[in-house]
Amino acid sequence: MTLAAEPLARAAPPAAPGDARGRALRRGALALLALGGVLAGAALLPPSALGVDVSARALPPLPAHPFGTDMLGRDVAARSLAALALSVQVGLLAAACSTLIAVGLGLAATLGRAADQAVGVLTELALGLPHFVLLIMIAFAAGGGAAGVIVAVAFTHWPRLARVLRHEAQTLAASEAVEVSRALGRSRLWIARHHLAPPLVGQIVAGFVMIFPHAVLHEAGLSFIGLGIEPHLPSIGVMLAESLREIMAGRWWVAAAPGLGLMLVALIFERFGEALRRLGDREGLAT
Repeated sequence: MTLAAEPLARAAPPAAPGDARGRALRRGALALLALGGVLAGAALLPPSALGVDVSARALPPLPAHPFGTDMLGRDVAARSLAALALSVQVGLLAAACSTLIAVGLGLAATLGRAADQAVGVLTELALGLPHFVLLIMIAFAAGGGAAGVIVAVAFTHWPRLARVLRHEAQTLAASEAVEVSRALGRSRLWIARHHLAPPLVGQIVAGFVMIFPHAVLHEAGLSFIGLGIEPHLPSIGVMLAESLREIMAGRWWVAAAPGLGLMLVALIFERFGEALRRLGDREGLAT
């Protein structure tokens, strides 16, 4: 009895809603700080920082070049910062477009039984398709480049958020407030704007934050295989693709900065989105 009860006694108590909210705020501040630091650092880079310097080819990490230089003498740290800024911009646009698609479909599911079934079938079909294969096909059909990446990510990352919003919107549509508004003759657009959209803001923000790191990672993946950002622009995927031969030659530092930068940005926003999701679930249970 004593041995069986001891692990239960040592179990940590569940976190209070205030603790979860504070954790989400701290991670949100860290995410915004990282985002602002990347964009500000890239904007402050002088044009010469990204230029070619043949006399400084393949230098290892030094005080003047903390992450060394590549085979063209370009500073790896400066180029990685510019590449991260471009990836962040593409990721924000792609995540915003994907979130808008999810919101539109989630609200459309409340228009009637036929609309709900159509949204459900479309969502399950999109979830059942091979994700990265579909991403490659859409990016190729869209012509590649930044626009192709945004279109591909936007049309492949909405299903999970749409499924959550569809369920939440249906629950709200069956509430007493909505029934009263319908009895008063309010239009569906008015009901969606006043009764459905406001309670979904938290889920929408959390969904956007969770889509963003996937958008950044998939932008790098598409650029790595040649379907993303144009090769002459600084891109994390292009830099990692170029670093394959350098690593085999012992120049590991060429991949260190872009790889670490990509991992940190994705991890920070992934944890922030997860904190927001848990906070929303906890508040939903509390109500």
